[in-house]
Amino acid sequence: MLELFLLTMLLGGIAGLLAGLFGLGGGVVIVPALAWLFSAQQFPSQQIMIMAVATSLATIIVTSISSVYTHYRLGTIQWCRVFRLSPGIFLGAGIGAVVASFITAESLRWFFISYLFYVGIRMAFQPTSETNSNNGDKWLDYVVGNGIGLLSAILGIGGGSLTVPYLVSRQVPIKNAVAISSACGLPIAVSGTCVYTILGWDKFFLPDWSFGYVYLPALVGIVICSIFTAPFGARLAYKLPAKKLKRYFSIVIFLIAVKMIAG
Repeated sequence: MLELFLLTMLLGGIAGLLAGLFGLGGGVVIVPALAWLFSAQQFPSQQIMIMAVATSLATIIVTSISSVYTHYRLGTIQWCRVFRLSPGIFLGAGIGAVVASFITAESLRWFFISYLFYVGIRMAFQPTSETNSNNGDKWLDYVVGNGIGLLSAILGIGGGSLTVPYLVSRQVPIKNAVAISSACGLPIAVSGTCVYTILGWDKFFLPDWSFGYVYLPALVGIVICSIFTAPFGARLAYKLPAKKLKRYFSIVIFLIAVKMIAG
């Protein structure tokens, strides 16, 4: 367990950096990495993916708070957008966790891979807009929030790879979109983690130190380092040009998708 704990500390450092830089919440890195680590520890094969997803969401609670504070100090969180997206996101995340408990580990893995390719392509080729528009169909934020929450809880992500493209398509500048996404990651993580904990509470075949489907040693290891690297990533996001930020965003997603295909 000590080796796994040390590896999760390294993972936490990387995930925190990505959380602040791209508004990802780190889940796109944490889930596949934990799946590999849990497999190496010979955890029950049918529970590996759901434990990776649940633990990832639990870490995003802390990572999100850390990165949101940094974005708040930089003054680019559009709170009206956060408040419109959050109710649907919270509800959708709870439903998504329940849905994930009925999906097989292999199906969940390929679902994760497919979504990564879709988002990577969309971010790579969507033009950047620096025109801020908060007008239009505001009701759409409430509706889309449900979908973002549901998919994020199933996949164990903070929703950045869904929230950011949506906001950019609504003419929100990329740096503001990343900041809003960081704030929206908190209701996803809280709702999803609570439901995953309840769903796995009476599962006797889970490894020691499991809190429902959340594996506590991995949670602690990731959080210890991510809280320090997330603010650094958030500050770095404001120093990079918007075009480069989107390009880096898509490259990271493609690399993770390829790694998951390779097993």
